[in-house]
Amino acid sequence: MSKANNPLNDPSRRSAETQLVHGGTHRTNFNETSDALFLNSGYSYPSSEHAERLFKGEIPGGHNYSRFANPTVDVFQTRMALLERAEAGKAFASGMAAVSNAVMSQVKAGDHIVASRALFGGCRYVVEDFMPRWGVTSTLVDGRDPENFARAMQPNTKVVFIETPTNPTLELVDIKAVADIAHAHGAVLIVDNVFATALYQKPLELGADLVTYSATKHIDGQGRVLGGVVLGSKALIEGEVHTLLRQTGSTLSAFNAWVLLKGLETFPLRVRAMTESAAKITDVLASHPKVGRVIYPHHTSHPQYDLAKRQMRTGSTLVALDLKGGQEAAFKLCDSLSVILISNNLGDARSLITHPRTTTHQRLTEDVRLETGVTPGLVRLSVGLEASDDLITDLLYGLDQI
Repeated sequence: MSKANNPLNDPSRRSAETQLVHGGTHRTNFNETSDALFLNSGYSYPSSEHAERLFKGEIPGGHNYSRFANPTVDVFQTRMALLERAEAGKAFASGMAAVSNAVMSQVKAGDHIVASRALFGGCRYVVEDFMPRWGVTSTLVDGRDPENFARAMQPNTKVVFIETPTNPTLELVDIKAVADIAHAHGAVLIVDNVFATALYQKPLELGADLVTYSATKHIDGQGRVLGGVVLGSKALIEGEVHTLLRQTGSTLSAFNAWVLLKGLETFPLRVRAMTESAAKITDVLASHPKVGRVIYPHHTSHPQYDLAKRQMRTGSTLVALDLKGGQEAAFKLCDSLSVILISNNLGDARSLITHPRTTTHQRLTEDVRLETGVTPGLVRLSVGLEASDDLITDLLYGLDQI
């Protein structure tokens, strides 16, 4: 019986869960079931003419050097593009490499960037400190109000850069509204979508031009390797994004790509379970007397709850707690936990907690930290795969020690 007419031969008919197992698969003549791992740097050519055509870009999907393209990395890029419903994607050695490329590839000296002020410390450094060295200025705004972006736009604004939800305060930015503003001024909108994940928020469908991920987080999700990816239109990805990657070499290794492909196979199962636990933890801690506030996008107490419901399918896996006792209380909580580990990573199978003021955002001034909600009592919890009852017991014990 022939499978030629099977409707699932069309990748667009497959669900996300199926795409993350089968999408982009390219089997060798050995017909292996698991994706093949190509640990090689270079490739030989059947003729000099073939090599010439490859370097001219005249042979689609050809390989001439693994800094430019690698078969294992190709599969990861294709699978991520299918998940994101993007035309194309490029993989990078880390999440920060992906963000840096996305921003730098779209600007030149004399250009201007508008960004939300609530950013991960490394992302803020790229926009606020690094880009001005090359003649690219920036304006940071309170991203909760789209009109702040409109007021900050200048004739030379070429990029608008946001994260939503933000790291670590879980503020939201209205992607569609900001996309409309950016495009009205001829600018490209870049969205860091790490916290929401590609399962629960689709920035490209809301008008974003490029989406970035630290694949180190939920995509690997088991604390093994670094990686990043930028996704968007074929024109942007195969244009300046690829050119900058090719010439600067922030390439994802084939081994890391292979590990990330293994992570994608269980990605929906892991993130779904982690999200269910995050919601339960939020409900339990929302009224705790030692917690000033719990911040979770899909909890009714979140000041942008309506926006969260509109642009996020769920609240995802991160919860922030602002403790009434300040930094002393935050340290006491973190140091009393048994199952939850102190670490600045997130999206891991293990639940992780961090104090942003003294770790991920320590290089910022105190005024900037307070301006962006990084208070002395704020802790960020990345919920893992442990039993939710155990995590709640751990947190309640830690709170009792304050």
